[in-house]
Amino acid sequence: MFIQTAETEKPNVLKFLPGREVNEGEKIVFESAENIAPSSLAARILHVPEVLKIELDTEHILVTKSENIDWVQLKPPILGAIMDYFVSGDSVTSNVDEKVSKDIEELKLDNSDPIVAELSELIETRIKPAATQNGGDIKLRGYIDGVVFLEFVGSAFQLQNGVENMLRHYIPEVQRVADYRDAIPKVGLNTEEAIAIQEVLETRVNPSVAGHGGHISLIDVDGSRAYIRMEGGCQGCGMANVTLKEGVAVEIQKVVPSIKEVLDVTDHAGGTNPYFQG
Repeated sequence: MFIQTAETEKPNVLKFLPGREVNEGEKIVFESAENIAPSSLAARILHVPEVLKIELDTEHILVTKSENIDWVQLKPPILGAIMDYFVSGDSVTSNVDEKVSKDIEELKLDNSDPIVAELSELIETRIKPAATQNGGDIKLRGYIDGVVFLEFVGSAFQLQNGVENMLRHYIPEVQRVADYRDAIPKVGLNTEEAIAIQEVLETRVNPSVAGHGGHISLIDVDGSRAYIRMEGGCQGCGMANVTLKEGVAVEIQKVVPSIKEVLDVTDHAGGTNPYFQG
């Protein structure tokens, strides 16, 4: 799935085109958090800081931001929110699942927590410099019950194991490190099909893409569709589409023939070698 973006006459308004139907009826406008409940898509986007207003039209989404932030910083989390929505299968007018909403809220950092303060210092002084040196970045997005949720940008994904070892060494309360996008639970990951696909990815696919720092994660399974995300060296790679169709999809369908489509929800424009420009 490739989400395109287009500029508008207003610099603080950007158009997002997911390449599929967004809203069947008339345009719906959400201007405040009070209007979140009627739409799970609106909820996901409005939870992104500095988003002031969204408009859901037939085939596109208009997002209005504040003047305190650039689109370069704001586009990735909005793209992630839109992708999460389409993976979930929710309708535009369905209510937001309470657990999803709760998880999003909990990912807001509590800066008064001494553990969060320690995490922030370690990441800023020891981890981030190593990530940026290789053209990537790592950001602290949340801490819940021993789990540190990080945002891995570009090549930084291949540092995940090392980051986890360092954080667990210096902060005993840390149990593991996870990608912040995986904080929202997806029931499809608990199915037999998902378990089989996970094994295929870990034993057949990821060993072959690890050579160039790549990694592929299963995001969700919904009926006959499997949703994957390409990370590290695979994000933004010019061969990503070939890898998906001739590698990942083939291997998955060999083991789980009930899967008819394997969809890529990666933000390839955010990779270190993006072949798609929004």
